[in-house]
Amino acid sequence: MSDAPGLTAAQAKMREAGVSQAAIDVFSHYYGKLEAGATGLILEETIEPLTDPVHLDGVTVDDDAAKAALAKTAIVKLNGGLGTSMGMDRAKSLLPVRGKQTFLDVIVGQVQKGRATTGAPLPLVLMNSFRTRDDSLEALAEHPGLQVDGLPLDFVQNKEPKLLVDGLTPVEWPADPDLEWCPPGHGDIYTAILASGVLDALIDAGFRYASVSNSDNLGAVPNARIAGWFAASGAPYAAELCERTAADRKGGHLAVRKADGQLILRDTAQTAPDEMHFFTDEHHHPFFHTNNLWWDLEQLKAALTERGAVLGLPLIRNTKNVDPADKESPEVFQIETAMGAAIEVFEGATAIVVGRDRFLPVKTTNDLLVLRSDAYELQEDG
Repeated sequence: MSDAPGLTAAQAKMREAGVSQAAIDVFSHYYGKLEAGATGLILEETIEPLTDPVHLDGVTVDDDAAKAALAKTAIVKLNGGLGTSMGMDRAKSLLPVRGKQTFLDVIVGQVQKGRATTGAPLPLVLMNSFRTRDDSLEALAEHPGLQVDGLPLDFVQNKEPKLLVDGLTPVEWPADPDLEWCPPGHGDIYTAILASGVLDALIDAGFRYASVSNSDNLGAVPNARIAGWFAASGAPYAAELCERTAADRKGGHLAVRKADGQLILRDTAQTAPDEMHFFTDEHHHPFFHTNNLWWDLEQLKAALTERGAVLGLPLIRNTKNVDPADKESPEVFQIETAMGAAIEVFEGATAIVVGRDRFLPVKTTNDLLVLRSDAYELQEDG
């Protein structure tokens, strides 16, 4: 591990802020890579397109096996994002979708519908950030009976210091000290769910699988058929994919690493500027990553325990201004990882192509307006 003064200062800052030791260890791992000059880029010459994944339409799943698998499945939602781009300084999931119904209300409705129709307990667990937790838990409190067997309704994403590009030391920004910190990307979900005790709590309560997705994707409803397929596969991890169109050119795609035949995820931040024409070619890389994942919780726990909470996800080095609204403010590196990149660290990880109805993300005000329009029908259960 690096003994650079910048890392020592960052570790001390994290300890003072109460960040878990597991998160500090993960940050330290990536600091060493950053210090060594890692960029996180995945060059086109090192990968091949994924062209023949399994399609959900083509698999046979026994109904009883599907219900049994869903009965052992927890629903985990990434809920750390703010609705700032839509004029809201609270959790994005608290934006109204239809009338007074928010994203969270719809998600709860989907879970409750799944419980009523299948008998599965379907515990709902949010990964909040320190800026979304209080409001989100307050909103969930309006839904009595949601909590299952005393399981927690959330765990909190970690935070880490932004690092000055010049020197790799933690930035100081007295004008707004909150801007000295950033989330470590949604790849932090693995560290956070372990360190919080939620992973152990789910396993101890008898849950074997997790269906994981973004809270702004209302298409990712509890699905017994996919749960049954995943359980039968024996895989530790699976990603849902959709067929790419011209509208999906910015989304990350899966590929096959030439060196070892391993499935990997490549995002825009991992693509060299002069290779973006490969990345955005929906015919060359025909399937995009929805960020809907399936985990085998026992295999996830084993991997995290074996590796000391450091899964070894690929580094994403994001260069930004410490104050995003001030382009004259100092440039900083934000060390990030992607949740979906875990596909390359699990031997036997797989992927499945699902229908477009499982991918309805809301990233812009225009997306929200479309969801609010009569292009979509919102039923009582979401």
